[in-house]
Amino acid sequence: MLLVNNPGDWGHVYAPLLHAHWHGCTPTDLIFPMFLFIVGVSIALALNPRVQRGDARPALARGVLARAARIVGLGLLLHLCAWWAFDLAHYRVMGVLQRIGLCFGAAGLCALWLPSRAQWGVLIALIAGYAVLLAGGGSYEPYLNLASRFDSRVLGVHVYELQAGSGRGHDPEGLLSTLGALATTLLGLRAGDWLRAGRMRALWIAGAACMALGFAASYAQPFNKNLWTPAYVLWTGGIACWVLAAFHVAIDRRGWPALGRAFGVNAIAAYAGSAFLLYALVAAGGLEPLYRHAFADWMTPRFGPTLPSLAYALAFVALWWAVVRLLDAQRIYFKI
Repeated sequence: MLLVNNPGDWGHVYAPLLHAHWHGCTPTDLIFPMFLFIVGVSIALALNPRVQRGDARPALARGVLARAARIVGLGLLLHLCAWWAFDLAHYRVMGVLQRIGLCFGAAGLCALWLPSRAQWGVLIALIAGYAVLLAGGGSYEPYLNLASRFDSRVLGVHVYELQAGSGRGHDPEGLLSTLGALATTLLGLRAGDWLRAGRMRALWIAGAACMALGFAASYAQPFNKNLWTPAYVLWTGGIACWVLAAFHVAIDRRGWPALGRAFGVNAIAAYAGSAFLLYALVAAGGLEPLYRHAFADWMTPRFGPTLPSLAYALAFVALWWAVVRLLDAQRIYFKI
């Protein structure tokens, strides 16, 4: 997320580090669904053992909802800072952390109160029901699709972008498309149960089946991160199953080094901290001079404009890697 969200120059970014303009699925489009998938896995690892040992479910549910509210609240605070730093005309309500908070809360309640078969039922109902809703909306085009129309009706001008002249809006982390995102999280929840049980074969088979189903479904409803279409849920969920299985085998079973651990144990600190840093640089007018003097001025004549943009993004990631490594070394972990 840090790499693709912080290029030095948005006009010169290598294609794999950009989201698909509308339909399609680039490597960058895999990041957010994998994040939500891991949210589901973490719920299975954290909550299911407590349920099995007899902890009170109402108390656990209150904890889940409180944490979900804090995640949403942090997202709203970040957007308040962005609204001020970028001098935006309208405040955006939904966003990445808001979606994570909503999906975490809903998936956590499912983990607490629903048996595995019922969880599968909810997952299938979400995928099928959302597919029917999108198809019934009459269009998959920007601003005209059902998700965009629903968000415009409910959120008004407080969406990510507004179409000039028409007043139509769209939000890639909007309300209706969160149904698809929740399906991704529930798929992670089920995968986390398989991981706990050591059912690696199930992970590999489920990954292959989801990718095959997602590829087939894309002929009816294309891959689309903005709409989080069911085909996108299945395709990215299948890839996530394989990635989870591969890293479990490599790190947990074969002892390969967990190079991303420091980011993992302070994910909120890295994500929110990097956003606050970006907004502070923008508000102070320092972002453009920093990029120009430290990267673009001397690199562009030699290597063209795209490499310095990537170098800035890598330096940004390296800075926060150093921060989280230092926090990990001092055993300082920020949680909400």
